Amino acid sequence: MPAYNPVELILAKRSGQALDADQIGYFIDNYMTGNIPDYQMSALLMAVCFKGLNDAETAALTEAYLASGQTLAFPEVPPVGDKHSTGGVGDKISLMLAPILASLGMRVPMISGRGLGHTGGTLDKLEAIPGFRTQFGLREFQQLVEKHGCALVGQSEELVPADKRIYALRDVTATVESPGLITASIMSKKIAEGARHLAIDLKVGSGAFMPDLDRAHELARLLVQTGANFGQKVRVLFSNMNSPLGLAVGNGLEMIEAIEYLKGNPLRDTAILTTELCSQLLLSSGMAKDADDAIAQIDAAVKSGQALRKLEEIIIAQGGDAQVLEDYSRLGSARHKLPILAESAGYVHSIDARAIGYALVRVKAGRMKVTDALDYGAGALLMPKVGTKLEVGEPIGEIHCNDLVAGNEAVKLVRAAYSIRPESCPPEDLLLGSL
Repeated sequence: MPAYNPVELILAKRSGQALDADQIGYFIDNYMTGNIPDYQMSALLMAVCFKGLNDAETAALTEAYLASGQTLAFPEVPPVGDKHSTGGVGDKISLMLAPILASLGMRVPMISGRGLGHTGGTLDKLEAIPGFRTQFGLREFQQLVEKHGCALVGQSEELVPADKRIYALRDVTATVESPGLITASIMSKKIAEGARHLAIDLKVGSGAFMPDLDRAHELARLLVQTGANFGQKVRVLFSNMNSPLGLAVGNGLEMIEAIEYLKGNPLRDTAILTTELCSQLLLSSGMAKDADDAIAQIDAAVKSGQALRKLEEIIIAQGGDAQVLEDYSRLGSARHKLPILAESAGYVHSIDARAIGYALVRVKAGRMKVTDALDYGAGALLMPKVGTKLEVGEPIGEIHCNDLVAGNEAVKLVRAAYSIRPESCPPEDLLLGSL
């Protein structure tokens, strides 16, 4: 690989020029070896945020991320699939989807992340289970998947380490929301883990990173194209994040909701989204002949108890306390349960889901920094969706907390996130299309 001047590459990108694969590879490789410092990488990331990456640059960045570490490979049979969410409030879909698909015979090597800011993280929900281990070496991860059909883990130092290091830099330099950077980050991990089939839940709305469908479609096109470049089948589902998903927001509470789903007690919105994402993967992999067949398999996996048994198997395999399936107190507790009551009558016209996520950071249900401690018993149960009719004094939900002062602050902030007006308002669709 030829040598380049990092300053000239930053200038070229800042002026809107496209960088070729050698230039991008050089920058990433030299950043990882310490020859390019954080401040120059930050400058390039900011230039990318302003000028964007074309398809070829996005593919080259994905390739450079992959080349920075090791990759996994599984046999073609049984199929290997995974799901990724772009992040939301109350999004616990992975907790149901992974055991359902694994119980049906798909291999699911799921590498997940932690919550930050207003969004929750699958790893944090799983770590509400006492003893549950999420950090494994790459080969140990592969062995878990081969033996149990599924593993839910965090990103290791061996797998696309360039993405892990650069993502941390993006987070503190306000360079997260770039379609090309998002695509390379998501796709490099999913390709490296060996998933041949990928369903992406691309969230749109007040609790999502994508505020509108136009920007979401741009990102979706990049994700599908990049996957195709590496032989991966990618399906993108657009879902509404103007309301928190399900009832529970908070790590232990969301884990309870997921367990109840697998016991046959799903909520309407989580059932719709879980079924659709599972169906997309069963169809992509050829495990279902049509949508009706996919839905029948998913329903049978839950009703027979085999999906719940698979979750139990995964918990035990990863060192967790499987007694949480019957004793929810092991997932964390809250001394205080504070009601959130409507102060006016009318219909819910909008919900600031992002504000709800940030409000719950106050009771340690989420974090602002990766190093922040979590309270696994803290969170909220929130009932209304857009279009719901409320009377004065009717419950919007309740805050679960161990800090009464912070809990009362969260009550006020969550109540203010609901816009209630006298005129009626129709409910919003959860599914907004697909690609």
